[in-house]
Amino acid sequence: MNTFYLHGFASSPQSAKAQYFSACFRSLGLPLQIPDLNQNDFYHLTLSRQLQQVEQLLPKSPVTVIGSSFGGLTAAWLGERSPQVERLVLLAPAFQFLSHWQPRIGTEQMQRWQTEGSMPVYHYGANQMLPLGYQLITDMAQYNEADLKRPVPTLILHGLYDDVIPIQASRDYAANRNWIDLIELNSDHALIGVQSDIWQTIRAFCCL
Repeated sequence: MNTFYLHGFASSPQSAKAQYFSACFRSLGLPLQIPDLNQNDFYHLTLSRQLQQVEQLLPKSPVTVIGSSFGGLTAAWLGERSPQVERLVLLAPAFQFLSHWQPRIGTEQMQRWQTEGSMPVYHYGANQMLPLGYQLITDMAQYNEADLKRPVPTLILHGLYDDVIPIQASRDYAANRNWIDLIELNSDHALIGVQSDIWQTIRAFCCL
């Protein structure tokens, strides 16, 4: 069984969720691959770069991809582009990413970011502010979620009180895709406190 976990934006393979699920898989004697999507170069991060990185790691045999937040959005696009992806688990996936993120930054800061080419962002994995290039925004413009049409069996788990990526984004995504099972949890974006429930749901979905 080949399973990948894709961490979220400004996070790392050492995140609490990544390490929790790694331990869960390890308890079953199963490997969980957790690539570092930062690639030691957070400045040049884009969705395209993440996709290319993971696509190069995927085996030709069937794969399950678990993705958190921006990693969940990446996983959804992998499911569309990579035929060996046979199952997806998306944790608070960052659908409608730009429409939620840009208002949080604000118009003035967005304009400054575009003009200056970079903006400091707090990176939870590095525990410090790191510069991020504006190419993240321009790259995202080429991805239209309406194009995600491949019927990959998908489990979405999203917190009802998520104020980073509101649960409505997952509701909208699942609305016209009958291959998706959306589970709404009493939690926020971090999904802390419901990890055990998530793991049991993943085990059932993946027949572990």
